[in-house]
Amino acid sequence: MRTAFVCDFGGVLTSPLSAGFLAYQEESGVSVEQLGVAMARATEAHGEHPLFALERGEISEAQFAERIEPSLDAGFDVVRLRTLFFEHIQTNEPMVAYAAELRRRGVRTALLTNNVREWEPLWRGKLPEIDAIFEVVVDSAFVGMRKPEVPIYELTLERLGVRAADCVFCDDLEVNCEAARGLGMASVRFENTDQAVAGIDAELQGR
Repeated sequence: MRTAFVCDFGGVLTSPLSAGFLAYQEESGVSVEQLGVAMARATEAHGEHPLFALERGEISEAQFAERIEPSLDAGFDVVRLRTLFFEHIQTNEPMVAYAAELRRRGVRTALLTNNVREWEPLWRGKLPEIDAIFEVVVDSAFVGMRKPEVPIYELTLERLGVRAADCVFCDDLEVNCEAARGLGMASVRFENTDQAVAGIDAELQGR
């Protein structure tokens, strides 16, 4: 029987993140594919993927924009992207309610998110009760590491005061789930709320 729950934010406690990027694509004319190419070119130029550096807090939002804008003919407005992103993702209320229920049942809870320093007020605004639901919040942009890097999972476990074997981890990206499994955590990839809740409950109960 496991006694702790570690949860992702975007794509688990919210609707899929793709909606925000698609909204920016529609308004700006810069496609998701073009953004991908621009980030690949920035990776070649700087030796590090710009999104990874941004999520570790190694570069600012403005520096991220500077790295990818030269490859985009239409330019790049990172502030507008941020605005549209948060306008078009919604809180997954049933999943939030489930996490709150686990906390009330005595399950230890932590939130582990890859995020952007400048976006913290906005993503926290989607979940005002975050600190009542989660005992520990680990935001990649403030700890200098990101999923699926092993040290950020280890830091989360340390702050929560539990072993990997005690935990069920939930994320919408399989690569992040694989890293958690590698540490000995049970892992449930989020596809939809009903599927995820059933999987988490089964793991917590040792089924």
